[in-house]
Amino acid sequence: MTPLHLVSAIVASYVCFVQGQSICTTPDSASGVCIGIHECKPLLAILNKPQRTKEDIALLRQSQCGFGANNMPQVCCPQVTPPLDRRCFTYEGKEGTCLGLRSCPSLTKLLTPPIAKESVTYVQVSRCESPDQYSVCCGPDDVVPPPPVKVPGAACTPSAAPPDPRTECCGIDSGGGNRIFGGNVTAIDQYPWLTLIEYRGVRDDAIKLLCGGALISGRYVLTAGHCVAGPVLNIGKPINVRLGEYDVRVTGRDCVEVEGGGTDCTDPMLPLPIEATIPHKDYNPSAKLRRNDIALIRLAKLAPYTDFIRPICLPTLDIARNSVPNVRLEVAGWGAVSDEQSFSNVKLHVDLPLATKQECEPYYAQREVPLWDGQLCAGGEKGKDSCKGDSGGPLMNENGKIWEIVGIVSFGPTPCGMEHIPGVYTKVYQYLPWIRSQMKP
Repeated sequence: MTPLHLVSAIVASYVCFVQGQSICTTPDSASGVCIGIHECKPLLAILNKPQRTKEDIALLRQSQCGFGANNMPQVCCPQVTPPLDRRCFTYEGKEGTCLGLRSCPSLTKLLTPPIAKESVTYVQVSRCESPDQYSVCCGPDDVVPPPPVKVPGAACTPSAAPPDPRTECCGIDSGGGNRIFGGNVTAIDQYPWLTLIEYRGVRDDAIKLLCGGALISGRYVLTAGHCVAGPVLNIGKPINVRLGEYDVRVTGRDCVEVEGGGTDCTDPMLPLPIEATIPHKDYNPSAKLRRNDIALIRLAKLAPYTDFIRPICLPTLDIARNSVPNVRLEVAGWGAVSDEQSFSNVKLHVDLPLATKQECEPYYAQREVPLWDGQLCAGGEKGKDSCKGDSGGPLMNENGKIWEIVGIVSFGPTPCGMEHIPGVYTKVYQYLPWIRSQMKP
């Protein structure tokens, strides 16, 4: 019997009947997907065997689960689950393993009464994702290392791990007093973690700048899910991340005049190739709710650590639940500067008030977009907002002298900068477990 005749003959009892892909159960009671046999490598290999046994033929018959285009039989193809990669980075930037808290003695000891506030914070920012209940990134040491001592003048070494904020190797810029929608021009070396994503046009091969992001380690950029998945891919494919950018019109070094005379110049902008884009597994580009709008970009090589390129720190607290009143945050990027101009040539920033859910919810609830714990709001002041072109960029909080990324530009009102209507940002603190689990050496 030829393979084609055998395919036509597979019409025995079936586990499921579908149009398109559907979950089904294989003859050995495993989880599978109902697809055409030519798309299922394990069963196709059996079908193409020169000498099939009775057991082979029985398996093919029992795997039949429906019919597809042209009435061709479909089979329940076993789902191959890749082994779980439990590697993660600890708060100190060491390689660890994502385990249940009870399986990590060093962190369990921190929660032995009396419990210090710093210990609770340490455990919270060590969270990661695994099948175990309340998972943490457990380091290689039997005890949690003491806080690192910052040595003045010591060099910061870039790595794939997010830097420990206590080392001051993240979140530090030297931006000064040089004078986004309604925003001001930044200093030339301000916010050195800001990035621009280069897309290669689908239709014309031209380079397009459609989204921003923030460098959070030597190897990873944090951005919005809608910047790497969904309709944006109909416009262009993400290919590079620009680091150290200031004025997109300049191909070499950017220079500005400084107070007192003279000029201050950057290093040339550095484009690094994208190795992989990692949107959150639960981000749905077609969903109106726009939840889980977060993604990581893994760079093909390590970014250098310079005055104009360095990472921002991940947050150490949930700013939306922090009791500090009148918190103002910064958002920066190359987004719209007015309703007429959709993109700025130079890096801009604007300060915005943190908004409560009660201040933010009514506008979006009316539009059937209820907010949830994975989002926070900022803005609501007339003429000041993140806007088109800022997507994926960071919402930042200055915690002492360290800048932390607390939000990612997700969506907002149209037009931008409407009074009493804050913009919506993905709350980074909520996604720390996911971030720590996705970042790999």
